[in-house]
Amino acid sequence: MTRAQTVRDRIVDQVETSGFVAHGLHVRVASDTAEHRWTEDVREDIHSVAKGVCVLAAGMAADEGAVSLDEPVSTYLPDFQLGDGADEVTLRHLLTMTSGIDLPWSETLMTDWPDLAREFLRRPSSGRTFQYSNASTYTAMTALAARVGDIGDYLAPRLFGPLGIDDVEWERSPQGRIAAGGGLSLRTEELARLGLLIRDRGVWKDRRVITSGWVDAMHTNWVVAGESPTYDRYALAGWGGPGPAWRLHGAHGQLLIFLDDAVVTITADDHFGADDVATFAVETLIAARES
Repeated sequence: MTRAQTVRDRIVDQVETSGFVAHGLHVRVASDTAEHRWTEDVREDIHSVAKGVCVLAAGMAADEGAVSLDEPVSTYLPDFQLGDGADEVTLRHLLTMTSGIDLPWSETLMTDWPDLAREFLRRPSSGRTFQYSNASTYTAMTALAARVGDIGDYLAPRLFGPLGIDDVEWERSPQGRIAAGGGLSLRTEELARLGLLIRDRGVWKDRRVITSGWVDAMHTNWVVAGESPTYDRYALAGWGGPGPAWRLHGAHGQLLIFLDDAVVTITADDHFGADDVATFAVETLIAARES
């Protein structure tokens, strides 16, 4: 039995013992894979894991010289009204949630104002303080689109095409922009392809899709995000933990968990059980590595 199969079987047992409402599981350890399904394999919203896709989009655009993550976003959106201090906010600040602009999440976030990105930037910035906000990622992609065009169209030949993921659907705002911080639907195995690209630092089947530095930035140069375990540090879309691992984490249990040569992909519909299953997955990877 391979390490991937061992890890899969232990996670399956834990899911079924704990009652965690999982949909799909994909385990990759080195070159070995193992999968399991609890529900039909259909595309479903990966929620905030989509923030990682937005980081890849920004990194690709930076590689092409279209943008700089450290240039004020007002450069790309010159007709936007800016709140006090918002003129200093960069794409990196938006993607690391450190713009200092206060605009919390709501179920009607996309339609609460005539234009969410304009509302976000017209508010004052308190400096480099952390606030997790879908509006922040949405504003980043609004600025990026001003340079590269529609983000979905931009990523089709650069990211999704190379990964063999066709006809991608991404929820849209009333302005026709991608929802950015969520609303992207993928199958478990398609999400696992994204995870493998990230594990391999931007290389897919011997083809470099994005420079390695942008992938590394997903889990380095952490900013302080709070005191709650596994939510205490954040980078470019990545959360630190559990333990020595790091992850992309979407609502209701959408997970890409990275540790050394392994990536565990989980899709689910269980918001409050996700932290425990992520911790168990990391403990299982460590045990399999040491056995």
